Amino acid sequence: MSYIPRLKQKYESDIVPKLIEQFQYKSIMQVPKIQKICLNQGIGEAIVDKKILDSAVDEMTRITGQKAVISKSKIDISNFKLRKGMPVGVRITLRGKKMYEFLDRLTSAAIPRIRDFRGISNKGFDGSGNLTFGVSEQIIFPEINIDQVYKITGMDITIVTTAKKDKEAHSLLKEFGIPFKK
Repeated sequence: MSYIPRLKQKYESDIVPKLIEQFQYKSIMQVPKIQKICLNQGIGEAIVDKKILDSAVDEMTRITGQKAVISKSKIDISNFKLRKGMPVGVRITLRGKKMYEFLDRLTSAAIPRIRDFRGISNKGFDGSGNLTFGVSEQIIFPEINIDQVYKITGMDITIVTTAKKDKEAHSLLKEFGIPFKK
């Protein structure tokens, strides 16, 4: 028997029936689900110091359990001494089991470690059922040892759902354990 992540089991057994009851869906296929989670870390200082980029790739790989990809600039910007093709960030897209495992660690271990946390803003929705929010420090993740961090940087996390409306996505993510502001 293969391993099934805890949040996937919770989605199938608890969340789907609650959402069907709440939004009066006629079919299980209408119930929104999480498609993918995208993590992005912009590192402008990588132009000057390549060690920052290497440590960012290593940290993102440790956080997600998947190899990070280096983002390169698409255009030249002379004011920033930026040329086309220079590395400017790190990104990862998680799907399937790794996505559920990351979401589980994010809600149960990482978010509670944020200082002065009052909840994720409801303004992070894009109108199509996707949520984007920022994390100011990567050291909130238990996989990161603060003594080995070269530079503290933040990251953007985007949770892409199949929901058509923000209200549906909000209910879905709230059931998954995302702490929203009251």
